[in-house]
Amino acid sequence: MVNDIKNTANDKKNPKLTLLPLIALIFYDVSGGPFGIEDSVKAGGGPLLPLLGFLIFPLLWSIPEALITAELATSFPQNGGYVIWISSAFGPFWGFQEGFWKWFSGVMDNALYPVLFLDYLKHSLPIFSHLIARIPALLGITVSLTYLNYRGLHIVGFSTVLLASFSLFPFFVMGILSIPRIRPRKWFVVDFKKVEWRGFFNNMFWNLNYWDKASTVAGEVEDPSRTFPKALLGAVVLVVLSYIIPLLAGTGALNSNPSEWSDGYFAEAGMLIGGLWLKWWIQAAAAMSNMGLFEAEMSSDAFQLLGMSEIGMLPSIFASRSKYGTPTISILCSATGVIFLSWMTFQEILEFLNFLYSVGMLLEFAAFINLRIKKPDLHRPYKVPLQTVGATLLCLPPSLLLLFVMYLASLKTFIVSGSVIILGLFLYPAVVYAKEKKWCHFNSREQLGLSNDLEDRSSPTELDQVIADDASLSLLGHSKTVQDSKTLSQETSTVD
Repeated sequence: MVNDIKNTANDKKNPKLTLLPLIALIFYDVSGGPFGIEDSVKAGGGPLLPLLGFLIFPLLWSIPEALITAELATSFPQNGGYVIWISSAFGPFWGFQEGFWKWFSGVMDNALYPVLFLDYLKHSLPIFSHLIARIPALLGITVSLTYLNYRGLHIVGFSTVLLASFSLFPFFVMGILSIPRIRPRKWFVVDFKKVEWRGFFNNMFWNLNYWDKASTVAGEVEDPSRTFPKALLGAVVLVVLSYIIPLLAGTGALNSNPSEWSDGYFAEAGMLIGGLWLKWWIQAAAAMSNMGLFEAEMSSDAFQLLGMSEIGMLPSIFASRSKYGTPTISILCSATGVIFLSWMTFQEILEFLNFLYSVGMLLEFAAFINLRIKKPDLHRPYKVPLQTVGATLLCLPPSLLLLFVMYLASLKTFIVSGSVIILGLFLYPAVVYAKEKKWCHFNSREQLGLSNDLEDRSSPTELDQVIADDASLSLLGHSKTVQDSKTLSQETSTVD
């Protein structure tokens, strides 16, 4: 009873994420808008391949990953997300490796956004092309956005809603203004001799991945079993539309050569379609979008470290929270990584993070299938409506895509990413040794793995089984069974 009162007080002090902020957070974990997809037109030798890609890739990649994330995030609604999934399926060693790979790739990803922020501003303010202004600006942006994360996840959630609205509206306007000038035949242009397959697939993959990232804040979501599936579906629709509409407008209304389509070209397209005012609006929207991308990534990375600390994989200092409920040390650790990695080029970061992310996703798909076989009675408030064979086939197309993206990587990417993977293999026994020697304090959930609370989920009570029977729900569906089970839970608590 005392714990319930404490939890209620904490919830009021640190509000939980609701549906709309979670959609915005997932949107920024994955996309942030069409900024950065311009290179896909150039690498694809014309608009046809990008348009097909942003229609087909979501079917082969985004939707399967979102469905799997919905099932696993609602089965394990704790901070740490995929670290807990992997630990439950394969043990704490592989859970730690997953956490290290995903955190490192996330920090590398986040190092892009302050740089891209200034890249858009320098078109209007050329001073940011010079290091004397650029370096202080990078530090100032990183520190300011890190402080916003420190102030609370609910602030981040609502700020991303506002940023998403501001970032996407100019493309809606551009789409309307372009209608009289659109010539559909322009969408079918492709020159296969100029297609750069490595750049094209890396761009496609980067702009459609990280659906699992929001699972690291599952413990901060209000009613995650209902909210997560809805938010993921809403985000899938929003992401696809935010890519397709600007591409249809820009490539269908303009006579520009595919070689002109590079980072920032949508601002030029806006000027040609609507005028100088639309160019400035798109530049401002791009800058704001990069802020939202930074906020979403920083939150996910920091709460992942917090979740790993809560289950004893990292020292307890990473689980320490500020008065706003945010993981202070974890945020600072992630921000430090961003600052040190921001010297790398865009393409280098893109390949490195894609490779590490692919390795981690292959492990997630394996965990999804393993848990279906090893723990068929696991409490699953939402369950992908497929049996084990169907679930395996669901993972096959995205797994082949992951292997193809890794195959296209350069030798430098293999060396750098391989070094990170090897480092993780040595880091885990070092953490275990530090815990055994009591060099630093760890949470008292004895082994580096899942807490008893999580293990108990694989042996459901009668109440859990009632909820688990809700497996046939559609992604947006509600269930009287779930509502009845909640009522039963409340009645049981009252009796106790």
